[in-house]
Amino acid sequence: MTLNVHAFLPRSQANGPGVRAVVWVQGCSLRCPGCFNPETHSHAPRELVAVTALAERLLADVAHLEGVSISGGEPLEQAEALLALLRRLRAGSSLSVLLFSGHTLAEIEAHPLGPAILACTDVLVAGRYDPGQHLGHGLRGSANQRVHLLSDRYRPEEVDDTPVAEVILGTDGSITASGIAAFPVG
Repeated sequence: MTLNVHAFLPRSQANGPGVRAVVWVQGCSLRCPGCFNPETHSHAPRELVAVTALAERLLADVAHLEGVSISGGEPLEQAEALLALLRRLRAGSSLSVLLFSGHTLAEIEAHPLGPAILACTDVLVAGRYDPGQHLGHGLRGSANQRVHLLSDRYRPEEVDDTPVAEVILGTDGSITASGIAAFPVG
């Protein structure tokens, strides 16, 4: 089983509490106006990664991570592979899971695999992005989105205190910008 991955960031501090690995999935039918990641909308294969290989990569770095954040794209559009990944992470570590979804909690609960995915998730940031309600702090891109603490792992202030952005300079000279803040391009 594979996951269509848009990007992977081995360490981030702007995508949830603590140091986290981030997986952005490829493909989103919601196409929210003003989306921060419009390049993730296409369902065309970007990088097909075996769930087992991705889980092994994440578990190999467990000593340096608080958790894993899954974003996109829309993770629920690859629900079967997502669930397989989350189950492997749960079985092999104490890593926390933060899931960003454009769907509401009720929509996820109604999805055939939704309850199982939620059972493997500590924090859910849910709801479609609305540029008219843009926020400049925390993990929500817009005020209509909701943060659901699905376990007792975090307190609300730990999630709210996540930096909105980070710029990472790679040893190869690459520059990676991450978080929910809009970065100027050009």
